[in-house]
Amino acid sequence: MVKFSVEEVRRIMDCQSNIRNIAVIAHVDHGKSTLSDALVAKAGIISEKAAGKVRALDQREDEIERGITIKSTGVSMFYKHNVFGKEE
Repeated sequence: MVKFSVEEVRRIMDCQSNIRNIAVIAHVDHGKSTLSDALVAKAGIISEKAAGKVRALDQREDEIERGITIKSTGVSMFYKHNVFGKEE
């Protein structure tokens, strides 16, 4: 499931130019959790098979019970930019 070791994560965190902060804002039932799951899966934090079902960023008990996101959750992801076959 997870594609990085602890040592790799520590090394990646030193590459601040490769870290992106984004916000997903949309109306109710417009796919924010599904999109977030897909991004988290692409980063190797959850399996791609579970993306869209697991609601990885919903942490509160009432969010899980009701199936809705109530509070925002932060997550850090590593970003690799591939330009003409060369990673930056």
